[in-house]
Amino acid sequence: MRAIGIDTHKDSLAACAVDELGRVLAEASFANDPGGHAALGRWANAAAPGARLGFEGSSSYGAAAARALDLAGFAVCEVPPQLSRRERSRTRRAGKSDPGDALAIARVTAREASLPPIRRVDPTTELALLMEARGDLVAEATRVRNRLHADLVVLVPGYSGRIANLVAERHLVRAGRALRGRPGVHAELARERLAQLRRLGVRIRGLACRIERLVAGHPLLRVPGIGELTAAALIAESGDVGRFRSADAFAMLAGVAPIPASSGQVQRMRLNRGGNRQLNRAIHTIAIVQSRVSPLAKAFIARKVAEGRSWKDAIRSLKRHLARIVFRLLLEGADQRRAAA
Repeated sequence: MRAIGIDTHKDSLAACAVDELGRVLAEASFANDPGGHAALGRWANAAAPGARLGFEGSSSYGAAAARALDLAGFAVCEVPPQLSRRERSRTRRAGKSDPGDALAIARVTAREASLPPIRRVDPTTELALLMEARGDLVAEATRVRNRLHADLVVLVPGYSGRIANLVAERHLVRAGRALRGRPGVHAELARERLAQLRRLGVRIRGLACRIERLVAGHPLLRVPGIGELTAAALIAESGDVGRFRSADAFAMLAGVAPIPASSGQVQRMRLNRGGNRQLNRAIHTIAIVQSRVSPLAKAFIARKVAEGRSWKDAIRSLKRHLARIVFRLLLEGADQRRAAA
């Protein structure tokens, strides 16, 4: 199968076409704008008709180009960076360059038949944007909270004995009282940080309310350990769940499918450190909660431990089991959404 690899950047796209054996047929570079996307499509039709296009970065710098070529009728897929990274060492090109990266992506595209399709614009896109915006605000609030804590340690010695944290509103009120009337630039900046922390809290709660409305009634919420924000993370990171050919493919994306690491008479599996780490984190959260509150999960873990597995291995097995359940409920939710449309 002929393939074209596309290495994406903010302003440019490097493309390389290869034949069935991975030999270079043509190379070119295009601007990363609508005109460049159209030119890339024409070049692909001339250089390797019917080829599959593999994008590295189809959800970031290459999103617009990948979607434009997908709409134009090309077979477009996403090439995970870890696969192209391993392939670069086999290109026999000195150093690192965009054409060399595109060649590595093209060879992976030609060789790997099960690469995932690109993420298309669908109803989960808005949810993903809201989750990303909330995550940015939470990270900023954490930064401001840590800085305010450092201020209070100096300005109000021993304050932590009276103020348990800088999260709950009642504690923020106490921090404000402790800073009230204190002279100096340091106290002034601390009061500004306190006000900023409150503003961030209002925005975070507002986004959380919007997210909760979008996921209300989703089948995922029936699972113990899945709240609105965890459900939103699962939906947003999965995108169009119909793009996965099976629950196993979904588990591989989530990084919960174990990887064989056997040798000789030693048969074992090792931890999968690949996949979508946000999706993996959401499933891990569910597993930890269920291990504490769900009788079924407790029995599952106890059975694995009785078989000689460690607690961590048992949690990994539970995550693999939960991935099947999550995948089935994501499909059910997508069917509900289509029926309501």
